[in-house]
Amino acid sequence: MCGIVGYTGPRQAAPLLLEGLKRLEYRGYDSAGVALVEDRRIEVHKAAGKISVLEQQLGTSLPSGHTGIAHTRWATHGAPNTVNAHPHTDCGGTLALAHNGIIENAGVLRTALAQRGHVFRSETDTEVLVHLIEEVLARGGMLVEAVAGALNQVEGTYGIAVISTREPDTIVAARNGSPLLVAIGSGENFVASDASAVLAHTRSVVYLDDGEIAVVRPTEYRILDLRTVEKEKAVTRVDWDLATIERGGHAHFMLKEIMEQPESLRNTLRGHLLEEEGTARLGGLNLTDEQLLQVNRIVLTACGTSWHSALIGEYMMEELARIPSEVEYASEFRYRNPIVDERTLVVGISQSGETADTLAALREAKRRGARTLGLVNVVGSTIAREVDGGIYLHAGPEIGVASTKAFTSQIAALAVLTLKMARLRSLSILQGREVVRALARLPELVERVLAKAAEVERIAERMMRAANVLYLGRGYNFPVALEGALKLKEISYIHAEGYPAAEMKHGPIALIDDLMPVVFIAPKDAVYQKVVSNIEEVKARGGRVVAVVTEGDTGVARLADHRVEVPETLDLLTPVLTVLPLQLLAYYIAVRRGCNVDQPRNLAKSVTVE
Repeated sequence: MCGIVGYTGPRQAAPLLLEGLKRLEYRGYDSAGVALVEDRRIEVHKAAGKISVLEQQLGTSLPSGHTGIAHTRWATHGAPNTVNAHPHTDCGGTLALAHNGIIENAGVLRTALAQRGHVFRSETDTEVLVHLIEEVLARGGMLVEAVAGALNQVEGTYGIAVISTREPDTIVAARNGSPLLVAIGSGENFVASDASAVLAHTRSVVYLDDGEIAVVRPTEYRILDLRTVEKEKAVTRVDWDLATIERGGHAHFMLKEIMEQPESLRNTLRGHLLEEEGTARLGGLNLTDEQLLQVNRIVLTACGTSWHSALIGEYMMEELARIPSEVEYASEFRYRNPIVDERTLVVGISQSGETADTLAALREAKRRGARTLGLVNVVGSTIAREVDGGIYLHAGPEIGVASTKAFTSQIAALAVLTLKMARLRSLSILQGREVVRALARLPELVERVLAKAAEVERIAERMMRAANVLYLGRGYNFPVALEGALKLKEISYIHAEGYPAAEMKHGPIALIDDLMPVVFIAPKDAVYQKVVSNIEEVKARGGRVVAVVTEGDTGVARLADHRVEVPETLDLLTPVLTVLPLQLLAYYIAVRRGCNVDQPRNLAKSVTVE
């Protein structure tokens, strides 16, 4: 959500900033802008819409300047237009600021600043910050001191980058709840909200924590707290390269990431499976077996696609490990006065590791004494740094806004965690070995399903004009129905709903007609016969059925108008296979409808505001 890039060094900043913004396009945005310091003045260029619109406005002769900041905005306060685009400037045009996050007390501050003579040009909460900095800076002192003084007056979340005509080779950056890093080059340095923006120039980064400020100049950087006391911070080396964030010959990042799932699953499982012992090795939990045995309740908390994987994890944990488990929307968790204690294990699931609601839920759980684990994909992310332990997915960068490979890696990681917990309790070594072997086979089975992409594409051609689609599943595949519907909504803008198949007759059955496709997830699992009965109910009312079934199935084959087969596996792992045709279906329908698959409207990849 939103993106920040800053540069200071010997090179012209504008082309580097634009390049960095393009690397952040996947995060979702609705306007873009750049600000550069040159000859003791700040030149700002902004445009509503895509970065290409800003580039057209700039023309072939880019503005000069060796220090600058750039931003892609996802609107919160104020319409997505040029005036509200970042960076924002102060009254005298001597400061420019880019901001990710929300200033919650902006209204009160804005009123007070206006009464003191400040003139506001936008509807944003962000503009309050730059005027606050202007006011503090007028009293004298360095830019970093003015930024710290202003931030001590605000409530809310922020990742900011500020430049000033007074210190033309300096960027001051600060973070509270919105990711930000300093990237260290040779005779040049960068600021960014995401490492992908600067990976073409350096792999050495310093991640800011909440309450930290960075002073960045071409040949040095300093990290301070909000009292401007200097701190020591470790330098992290980013271990993936540019090739992993390019499309690699695929039409879209989403398709690339769907097709990467055999490899992403191998990476998630690598080093964890112990077949002889029938269990899993999870050193990153930072919990002993004795501590794990003390856990008497598990809460899984997440948002969106990660919430769907959490539901699957709940089913796994209760069936295999026999531990009472529940799933909470992270956005609701801390407002419910949740009941957790030192014997509760709270597991936060987030692809980015920066999801604001999930981070807040984990912090609340820790405050109440619970142990916390994170299942995240991004190494060095905030959740990864703040939890007691966890599991990295190692699925590789996921650029498409609609999550695909992270979802299947989350399921695999939850299965590994479940296996560990179950073997400490009642699961036999023989049962454990069966789970280990099934997990090890998953990447090969996923390859077999993805080889059927052409079949799914043909079904998409029949469904692309649908106005509504119903997704139905039971047991482990009810969350898959939710996920399939979410994917279709996200990228094709077709209304879709996921339901437990048996609940259809308690309301949604009224919608069934020959115009509304019904997608059934119906592998041969423990509830297979029940799902067949639900399909019969749809067919009796003239519904069109698309079914995901187990290879060789004949029961559903006679009822379905279209079907896609997946290999057989353990019930708890079927979601990894059954979700694949639904990902492909959403993708191909969206492409045929002319939608922006990788950057669907109104959505952001990493949601860093509540």
